[in-house]
Amino acid sequence: MDARLNLFAGPVSAAFAKHLVSASKVLADSTLPAATQELVKLRVSQINGCGFCTDMHTKDAAHAGESAVRLHLVAAWREATVFTDAERAALELAEQGTRIADAAGGVGDEVWARAAKHYDEEQLATLVCAITLINAFNRLNVIVQQPAGDYRPGQLG
Repeated sequence: MDARLNLFAGPVSAAFAKHLVSASKVLADSTLPAATQELVKLRVSQINGCGFCTDMHTKDAAHAGESAVRLHLVAAWREATVFTDAERAALELAEQGTRIADAAGGVGDEVWARAAKHYDEEQLATLVCAITLINAFNRLNVIVQQPAGDYRPGQLG
């Protein structure tokens, strides 16, 4: 299986992809825990059906020491006992921020308040930006049908 389009081949798509990758590096250097960022990226990618990003973030998280149990339970985080209250708040925000069209009001005040209880303003900003960025990556990969399964940890920087 090949992707419909090589996003790194054309001048416009390559420049765009380069900026998205740069944005992800800014977020990686923030104070929002790396494990939280990976869990959020994984959950959003699952929701959006992005095989490439699901593969990538599962492998990157495992490579960074995340447990297989937690990775397997991200899709069922509400029923799982392996996530902290802060991670649960981040996952809930990620879900509502991804499913904006499914909820007339967007992200609910209660969901925002739960996240704000665990994260300072800079971490909340990072969380919002991470949710936005992974949604953009997911859409690119789903549209071009980027194949999944061959990603190696650290492959993209």
